[in-house]
Amino acid sequence: MRLAEKVIIVTGSTTGIGKAIATACVAQGARVVLHGLEQDLGDEVVNLLGDTNAVLHIEDIIAEGATRRLVELALKSFGKVDAIVNNAAAVVSSNIESTDLAFFRNVLEVNTLAPFSLIKAALPYLQITGGCVLNIGSVNAWSGEPNLFAYSVSKGALMTMTRNLGDTLHREYGVRVNQINPGWVLTETETKRKKDHGLAADWYKSVPKVYAPAGRILWPEEIAAAAVYWLADESGPISGQVVDLEQHPFIGRNPPKDKSTI
Repeated sequence: MRLAEKVIIVTGSTTGIGKAIATACVAQGARVVLHGLEQDLGDEVVNLLGDTNAVLHIEDIIAEGATRRLVELALKSFGKVDAIVNNAAAVVSSNIESTDLAFFRNVLEVNTLAPFSLIKAALPYLQITGGCVLNIGSVNAWSGEPNLFAYSVSKGALMTMTRNLGDTLHREYGVRVNQINPGWVLTETETKRKKDHGLAADWYKSVPKVYAPAGRILWPEEIAAAAVYWLADESGPISGQVVDLEQHPFIGRNPPKDKSTI
């Protein structure tokens, strides 16, 4: 059991990547604090994992005091905090024309400031356990698609925060901070987003190889498998690292020869 007896808070864990990470953590011996916005979906995950392994907190992550309440629930339910996974995110389309300041601020609140708030709330307890933080970013942090402007900027800021705190918190508190940047993942949110863009319900079955050399995009369980490594003691003293999880390089990629495949 790679995560035996660890207590891990996973935000945004009622669906998608967060649910997959929470499930993988419990399979490796951890107990988890689940978080999300949908009570019915959260209850389903608790039933799946077992109420001795998981507790659920339903609240908007940017609500005043929400991150503190997540930490308090972990302490009340399981007595400690070994790790936090900042996964909750607003995956929203926008470009320079459609992004106003109110929209931009909200995306930053959810995707960048809420992770900071949870790290700060959990830090005293992570210091006790010699724990760690895992931020879930996106390969869009490197520049992003034109229609993912605010989202991409927020993930770029999260990546800088990971590198900054990965140094200072490790050195001063003994708490590691790392990040994984998933590429294109087949989550419920992504499925709905593409359907809203007018794609067929089974769009993911025929993704051009220029975008997915394997002929398919990533599964949440594949991101979760990588997350377990960073949450486990086997990752040792490594801190301040950002790892892209995609099936092709995002920086310096060779352009496709056949333009018709785009």
